[in-house]
Amino acid sequence: MQIARVEVTPVELPLGLPYRMLDGRDIRHTAAVIVRIETRQGLVAWGATAVDPAFTDLPLADVVRVCRVCADRARDLNPLNLEYALAELATVAQDMPSALCAFDIAFHDLLGLAAQLPLYRLLGGYRSRIQTSITVPRASIPETVELARRYAQQGFRILKIKSSHQALEDVRRMRAVHDALPNLFLRLDAEGGYTVQEALDVAAALQTAHSRRVGSQRAPSTAPLLEMLEQPTPADDLEALQQVTARSAVPILADESVRGPASALELAGRRAAHGLTVKMATCGGIHCGRQIDAIARAAHLATMVGCVHEPALLTAAGLGLALSSPNVRYGDLDGYLGLVGDPTVPGFQLEDGWLIAQDRPGLGCTVDL
Repeated sequence: MQIARVEVTPVELPLGLPYRMLDGRDIRHTAAVIVRIETRQGLVAWGATAVDPAFTDLPLADVVRVCRVCADRARDLNPLNLEYALAELATVAQDMPSALCAFDIAFHDLLGLAAQLPLYRLLGGYRSRIQTSITVPRASIPETVELARRYAQQGFRILKIKSSHQALEDVRRMRAVHDALPNLFLRLDAEGGYTVQEALDVAAALQTAHSRRVGSQRAPSTAPLLEMLEQPTPADDLEALQQVTARSAVPILADESVRGPASALELAGRRAAHGLTVKMATCGGIHCGRQIDAIARAAHLATMVGCVHEPALLTAAGLGLALSSPNVRYGDLDGYLGLVGDPTVPGFQLEDGWLIAQDRPGLGCTVDL
């Protein structure tokens, strides 16, 4: 198969709900790079990456520049020779997995189109749906509870609550949400903000609070107070993460510590977490994501497929991976929901917090640029 044309288009996307940073700044926009590949055989495939200022300092212009260099190289590649093509582009992209991600996804979309198979079936087809959490951003306790109620009314049953990096405040916030909505599953994303002792104290306090509630005269909860604690300690301090994991009362997931297959292998070897997170834009796309999942599976660790603020096309790629593997225990694929003017239209469905694949070839998305 021959590539006839490659287009690289950057887009700025407002956030419907600003993202509050720890320093008090509100992030109101994110960015993405959309890649369109047209073949001489008449197929059109799409890829995307996200450049989210809430999670990276990488300038959009740098990502666009590297994507355009990748586009020049891609024109000489057969995208159906996936291993070779991605290896060549990895050399061009060098240390910018976000740029590689856009082409990785486009090539997988093209492979699905050529095979007339939806991505999740192409990758393994373990299931056709998965529950996703939805993120509750940093806010006061009353605001957090109100937003949690709103999401529950929309059908979501799993909430991921962003940490304030104040351990006692986080415990109060989690308890308040659990008291208001005892049937929901709650996850706490510390984003590397705790010391070892703070992480252990938070896990113990929330686990203890759940035990007290079950033993009280009030109606017992059908969900634990804390389902998991995500990235409790700084991303580069694997020793601290390992200490928390060894002593924690709740499951610990590594997120920012997972930068690719090599870091996943080190985390697994050290038993530094109970699970590993895969994000398309940060690891380099589906190919690297599958390697991370395979490492987690071999080490008997759970996999979570996560996201940043990203177009629906990128979420569709993460969903394809999540549905393909029996080792994916957690879905966190809500990053497209808060975007205003996303030019990519999902081919999957969202029903009561479940993401459901449709039998459309490739990613199944449409793009209006």
